[in-house]
Amino acid sequence: MPSGADPKHLSDTDEPKNSIVKIMLDEGSFLRRRPEVEHERAVALFDLLERNTFELSGEGAVPSPYHVSLALKDDRLVFVLSTPKDELIQDIVLSVRPFRSIIKDYFMICESYFDAIKTMSPTKIEAIDMGRRGLHSEGAEMLKERLSEHIVLDHDTARRLFTLLCVLHMRV
Repeated sequence: MPSGADPKHLSDTDEPKNSIVKIMLDEGSFLRRRPEVEHERAVALFDLLERNTFELSGEGAVPSPYHVSLALKDDRLVFVLSTPKDELIQDIVLSVRPFRSIIKDYFMICESYFDAIKTMSPTKIEAIDMGRRGLHSEGAEMLKERLSEHIVLDHDTARRLFTLLCVLHMRV
């Protein structure tokens, strides 16, 4: 293995995988979040860097690995993609409007879930969690579809990116 190489981002042939190796969130406008939300953010970031499928598509696409910066600007989700040497590749901008309803529903069910784990029975918690996971998957699929002309994602990567979209969307 090359000196300084990170084994989780290399295949059996020592070739870089199509992946994000660094991700940053533009969180300048946020003061604080509930501890549960901070935990979800931290887990999504960790899991995303541990394993992801993220590949620019189209002719002339720059191969991975990538550094990604995510930000919300003027009701738009902005992906700033760069090389590990911080050379700008491109910005990908998506309107957040199509996600509003699912994000709102997801926030509401998350609140119910966070409240339920304090007082409700395991059966009721599981039922709420199933609904939460279903909305989360729906949001991830929507994100995957909306990015499909620019980026190839697997389902787990889309789920983690949807979590980060929700975290960025949250105003406390």
